[in-house]
Amino acid sequence: MLGFPSNDFGQQEPGSSKEIADFCESTFGVKFPMFTKSRVAASAGPAANPLFADLARRTGQWPRWNFHKYLVGRDGIAVSSFASEVDPLDKSFIAATEKLLAAK
Repeated sequence: MLGFPSNDFGQQEPGSSKEIADFCESTFGVKFPMFTKSRVAASAGPAANPLFADLARRTGQWPRWNFHKYLVGRDGIAVSSFASEVDPLDKSFIAATEKLLAAK
């Protein structure tokens, strides 16, 4: 799991990358790596984070709000995209994650 902070949606993350990472750790107990804040929305155009541009191209879905989730296989191929509304404990998300983890 990797976190990519972005201020693209409702200006909810105006702080520095370090401030955002510290907030996520102290408020939500986040222990996974947090990257530097970047642009991830389609509206960012050429300024969008290249990883997100590639994931959007592969899945056909750009993030439309915070907490968008992409699952990527061990081979680096984007497998699926889950909107912000999908809870990480949702059965479909867990099943897709477990399937990828079981793959060799």
